[in-house]
Amino acid sequence: MAFGVKREELKNWKSRVADGEIAILTHFWIDERFPGCDTVTKVGCSDLSKLKAWGEQYGLHPGWIHLDSHYPHFDLFGDRQYNILLKEGCRDHIERFRLDKK
Repeated sequence: MAFGVKREELKNWKSRVADGEIAILTHFWIDERFPGCDTVTKVGCSDLSKLKAWGEQYGLHPGWIHLDSHYPHFDLFGDRQYNILLKEGCRDHIERFRLDKK
C-alpha cells in the first residue's frame, strides 16, 4: 500500500517516465514481503535501454526492473535506496521521508 505522495507528484512521475526520462519518486509503503522497509523509491523510464544503463551505474541487475507495461521501473529500498538518492542529488526525498535517520 502506497501513501505519502501527492497526486500531482505521481502524475508528474508518470508523465516523465512515459516521455522516456529517468524519473524518481519516493513514497511511504508497507508490504509484508519487506519487513522493516516503510518507504520505496521508484526509478522509472519507458526507454528500457536508458533505464538499464542508469541502473548499471549503481550495480542494479536489469532483471530487477519491474516491467510494468506503462511505467517500467526499479524499486529501491534500504541502504541502496538511501545511497542512490544521495548520489542522484535527491536530498529532498531523504529529508522528507527521514531516510537518514534509519
